[in-house]
Amino acid sequence: MNWRPRWTSWSASRTSVLEAAGITDAASVIVATDRDDAAVLVTLTARELDPGATIVAAAREAENVHLLKQSGADSVILSSAAAGRLLGQAVHSPQTVEVLEDLLSVGSGIDLVEREVGEAEAGMELSRLASAEPIVAVVRGEHLIRFDDDRVATLQAGDRLICLSPAKEG
Repeated sequence: MNWRPRWTSWSASRTSVLEAAGITDAASVIVATDRDDAAVLVTLTARELDPGATIVAAAREAENVHLLKQSGADSVILSSAAAGRLLGQAVHSPQTVEVLEDLLSVGSGIDLVEREVGEAEAGMELSRLASAEPIVAVVRGEHLIRFDDDRVATLQAGDRLICLSPAKEG
């Protein structure tokens, strides 16, 4: 007997399923499957159907991160490594983990936000702006640069800031 589960016809790696979900009009696609090989296939299919979408994928194994990026993922989150880091940090500093969990809970407590550098801020020293708004990193072009790197001592037009901000409730 050749038994196949009914849900296989709804696989996100199938073009028809992604099209029914509106992939061709999507600005962003999140790929979160239970297996990395499936994530690679979904990412390849999504990239083919929507070349301009931002694709974020979850990987379970570190060895598959590069495969997901080669398949078209803009960002890959290694879920096992993230959980492992949180577990390790909790042993030594449980309060730090509480802050990190707060940051991961969008819309409550403290959020990480990304915003453009305003016209009046271009040319300003980062340290001057950071006194009013904690800045974690600067995105310059395609590069993410930490706040303590001398390359971002002075903000430029086109920079994007990643900042800590009180969550906007509601």
